[in-house]
Amino acid sequence: MRLQRVAAAVLLALAVLAPVSTASAAPLPSSLPPGFVVVSQRDPSILHDIRYATAHNFLGRPVAGYQEPLCILTRAAATALSKAQREVRRQGYTLKVYDCYRPQRAVNDFIAWAEDLDDTLTKAEFYPTLDKSVLFDLGYIAERSGHSRGSTLDLTLVKLPPKPQRPYIPGEPLQPCTNPVGARFPDNSITMGTGYDCFDTLANTLDPRITGAPLANRLKLKQAMTNAGFTNFDLEWWHYTLAGEPYPDTYFDFPVASAHSAAMPGL
Repeated sequence: MRLQRVAAAVLLALAVLAPVSTASAAPLPSSLPPGFVVVSQRDPSILHDIRYATAHNFLGRPVAGYQEPLCILTRAAATALSKAQREVRRQGYTLKVYDCYRPQRAVNDFIAWAEDLDDTLTKAEFYPTLDKSVLFDLGYIAERSGHSRGSTLDLTLVKLPPKPQRPYIPGEPLQPCTNPVGARFPDNSITMGTGYDCFDTLANTLDPRITGAPLANRLKLKQAMTNAGFTNFDLEWWHYTLAGEPYPDTYFDFPVASAHSAAMPGL
């Protein structure tokens, strides 16, 4: 009986850790892979604004694979994130996550959307100065995402105590993500120079046009994340990956859902 349990555990580990094909992702067992955790269960003080589980993102609808608005990360990334949270809280801020682990099926959804050049429903907010046809060439959409490896996340800083943030109303008029604060979607984030997921060079972390408070705020976030062991993607001020991530070559495809964390020990 013990050998049977060991064999079953080995088969489960091989199933969930196998790289996922971008062409057709096989369904995985209904539990998180070993080493993954739900961040809200590890550090409830971190705010969540998981946009891909809602209609407020560049697809204009919930993204495939986001069954619940959760932040799931590898245990190592979640531990490092809590370290960054402790640092910014001492400065009077809190972290707010927009996206964490992203299943491969969500990336495939992005690809299908990008290939449909007639779907420009969200252009006014997320890529106001670009033609959709260049999103692949400029690297905004790709066949693989570091998010699917479980140690990459998108986030910002919010001043404590957090101000209320109104929900997005589907169908409301969209404002360019490059607009000044007050002229784009109201986010309780401190000013960062652009909105989240802004397909524009203004979102580059050190774009020379970003000065004053927005630049200082980007550097504040970068310092805390760097101190905790993360590396910034210089084209996006919100994007960070854990250095020495545990699964650098594996792209997972389990859905973002609480049911997949219920059976995991130690959460």
